[in-house]
This record gives sequence, C-alpha cells and structure tokens, in this order.
Amino acid sequence: MKYSSEKLSGGISVFAAVVDAGTFAAASEVLGMSPPGVSRAIARLEKKLKIRLFNRTTRSVSLTEEGRRFYERVMPHLAGLEEAAAAAAGDASAVRGKLRVNLDPVFYRIILGGPLNAFMDAHPELEIEFIARDSLGDLVMDGFDLALRFGEPRTSTLIARKLLDSGIVTVAAPSYIARWGRPAKPEELGSGKHRCLEFRNPETGKPFTWEFHRRRKRILVDTRGRLTVNDPGALLNACLAGSGIAQMLLLGAEHLIAEGRLVNLFPEWADERYPFYAYYPSRHHVPAKTRAFLDFVIELASNNRRAGAS
Repeated sequence: MKYSSEKLSGGISVFAAVVDAGTFAAASEVLGMSPPGVSRAIARLEKKLKIRLFNRTTRSVSLTEEGRRFYERVMPHLAGLEEAAAAAAGDASAVRGKLRVNLDPVFYRIILGGPLNAFMDAHPELEIEFIARDSLGDLVMDGFDLALRFGEPRTSTLIARKLLDSGIVTVAAPSYIARWGRPAKPEELGSGKHRCLEFRNPETGKPFTWEFHRRRKRILVDTRGRLTVNDPGALLNACLAGSGIAQMLLLGAEHLIAEGRLVNLFPEWADERYPFYAYYPSRHHVPAKTRAFLDFVIELASNNRRAGAS
C-alpha cells in the first residue's frame, strides 16, 4: 500500500514534536496522542524514509545522525507551512480584497446608497464591485461573492436568506389622474380606459401579471399595457411623468406617496408582498469580507422593517 502524503505530513509533525519535546511521552501530551501512538507514527515514518531517526533508551531519545540531517532539511518547510497557514487564517478573518455583488438596482437606490459610505470608511482595505443585473444568474460561475435580489428564490444549492418583504402598490402621478381620471376599482384597469405601464419579469421574459390582494381575496387583471420596461428607474420616471399607472414596490414609492408626487390608487388592496433575499454559495467558511457586508445589509434591512412598522 502506498504511503499517502497526508500520512507522511502527519508523521513529520509527530517527528518535529518529539524533537521539540525531548521524549515520546512529552510529545504525546503536546499532540494529544497516546505514547504508543507517537511511537507507531515514528516507526511508520522511519519505515517510509528507510532510516532510523532516533536512538531510544528507556529514559530518553536522541536524534541519530540521519535523523539530525532530516530535521535540518524538513524544519524550514514546516515553518513555511505554518506561516502560510497563519497567513491564510489572517486573510480569512480580515475584511479586505475585492467583493463582487450581484445587486438589484432598486435596493441600491432605496436603501444602500447613503449608508454605504460609513461601511466603506470602516473597511479601508475592501473594494466593492456592484454589478446591476435583472436576474440572479449563476452566482459561482459568474464570480460573485454575494447576490441581493428581490423575488421568490428558485431551487438551487445557494444559501438564500430572506431579509425583508415589501408591499406592492398601484400608483399614478397627479398629472395622470387629472387627465385620465382615477379608477375606482382594480378591474377598471383591464377595461382599456387606462394606460398601464408594464414591467418585464426577467425570469419569464413576459410582463408581470397585475395582482391585487386583500386578506384572502386575490384579483388578477389583464392590463394590456402598451409601454413595457425592464428597468425600475424607467418605470418610476414614466409614472412620475404621468405616462401611466404602475405597480411597484412600496419600499421605493412610499416617500413619493407621502410627498404627493404619486397617488396610491387602491390602499385597501395592500396585502401583496414581494420578498428580498441575500444569496451566497455556502454557510461554511464564509469569507470575512462577505460576512461583514452581509451583516451590514441585514442591519439595513432590519432598520427598514422597524421604520416601516413605526
């Protein structure tokens, strides 16, 4: 049977411990092994190397000439391995390097933008690259450390952590209402009398279906809009300009409704929710840079939930 590299490295570690401790018994205490286990490990290493490493007596052990030469050759490599392991551990615990994030543009505009400065100031060795995409894609193959996306998660091997839910509102600008009137109920949006702005679902390539939820009641309306967009900013700008009625996240429209720039047309139909998730490849050995940014985003989402509840 071949002597594996793992067994070889383990035997060398035991050998170094015996040299440093002076006896097999002392080395066994350092390593957490039994004295017979230490003796067997040394015997296997000697058999592999075809040399005798120690002169053994009942009271002490000492290096043979071959053992001394082996020790002098192997110790620099062991020290290098220990330094490399320590450096790797330091890298794993340090918030530095480049963090690539697949980011929903709505989240950046609504929540992330302002507070991000403080996070960057707190971690001066960290670089962040935000890539705005309309879908999750393949997180690992595309080289992302983290993704922040609105929408229900699809089945995958990724860790999906739900951060918040946003209500969905149906809104129009006062200028639209002045010209076309205010619909009295959701069903009127399918009559052809109103102009509705459609938003394309990146997963299906088709516009989202307009839904209206009130407790256990759910209505689907075929709005047949003539203008379709796939960018949340374009949808918002078109709605603010009076081009039509839109459905959008309350998270992004709330302050505009409060300022009177948009009108919530059906406040009684306010029970539809749209989730926001963080995705990352594994819950084990999460890099410090990913962990720090994820904790930062979780805190922002928590603050937003508390503000929305107050």
